[in-house]
Amino acid sequence: MDESRWTPKAVVLAALLHLGIVGFLFLAVLPCSTYESLFSALGLPASMNPISCEKPVQLAGEVIDATIVGITGSPPPKPPKVKPSPNTEPPPPSATPPQPPPTPQPTKSPLPPPPEHPDIKDQERVVEEAAEKAAEAKQLQEEKERQRQSELDAQAAQQKKLEQQKKIDDLLKQMDAASAHTKTVTSKAAQAQQQLADLKNASDNANPDVPKADQLQTGQNGPDNTLRAQYLAAIQNALKQNWVGPDNIPPNQSCLLHIVQMPGGDVVSAQVDSSCPYDAAGRKSVEDAAMRAAQLPYKGYESVFSRKVDMNFKP
Repeated sequence: MDESRWTPKAVVLAALLHLGIVGFLFLAVLPCSTYESLFSALGLPASMNPISCEKPVQLAGEVIDATIVGITGSPPPKPPKVKPSPNTEPPPPSATPPQPPPTPQPTKSPLPPPPEHPDIKDQERVVEEAAEKAAEAKQLQEEKERQRQSELDAQAAQQKKLEQQKKIDDLLKQMDAASAHTKTVTSKAAQAQQQLADLKNASDNANPDVPKADQLQTGQNGPDNTLRAQYLAAIQNALKQNWVGPDNIPPNQSCLLHIVQMPGGDVVSAQVDSSCPYDAAGRKSVEDAAMRAAQLPYKGYESVFSRKVDMNFKP
């Protein structure tokens, strides 16, 4: 199909289309009075006119002539220029429209002028008051610092005092421990000396725990050579070896002691009699001597053994 033969036709049709659009737009912008004038000039009836113009509103009554004044009023028309002719009277002056009253402008009250000489004394007083307040604040701050430092010093002194008291308490504890150790050592030394003395004074008659025959005494401090007397003397000797008593007990006073033992010499209880002349510490030392001995002499004294033994202890 030959497309070149259709190109001129297409161009013509496009041109006609654009001309039609332009014509339509031209007719659309024409006022309605133009259409009415055109139809009346051609003698066509008004009913064929597709566009009708709105008529102005007609009010009943006489026509009123009015002149608009004020801001919205338009200025009067200028009089036509007439060439003056000789021997003619000048036209009467035209009336000028009244001017609107001027709008009142708000008046501004002027500010009072600054004082020529300001009050220097007031300024000095303000400066002095500020300086006094600053000095008071500084003094108060210094007082707080001194109080805080005083509290810190008091706390440090209290801490130091507590540390010193602790050191003193530790030293006293060490001294008490040393004293108790010394007392224990002294007691053991005294017991050892007493044992040596007893061994030295023992007789050679196969009774090493019994004193010599000329010193044999019963529990009642009387001379006796019987096995019973030797048994009581051996118990007396065992009590002396384990006795650690106060130094205020007179050596010539005796204390009655009640001992309860089991076969074999094991001590069950020891209690001094109410007639014992020793004080509380002395009485306890005698009872402790029997309990410390734990086991009294038994071997060789089975025939004279008794569970309850009453004897006069004498340091």
